[in-house]
Amino acid sequence: MNPKDDMLEEYDFSNGIRGKYAKRYKKGINIVKLDSDVTKFFPDAKSVNEALRTLIRLMNNGQNSLRVSL
Repeated sequence: MNPKDDMLEEYDFSNGIRGKYAKRYKKGINIVKLDSDVTKFFPDAKSVNEALRTLIRLMNNGQNSLRVSL
């Protein structure tokens, strides 16, 4: 194992409990995987949320004619 790696090659889940946190996620926790090019600009949840709130404010201020090219 490379000393830089922070994960083991194998994990023992034999004592794990299936669905232990499923209810928590169902209540509204949303996990979104960002592509690597996006994480260069938005490295954490706070920065993503701030950017999305700004976009929402712009859209709600009548500037919803913003065009996004993908």
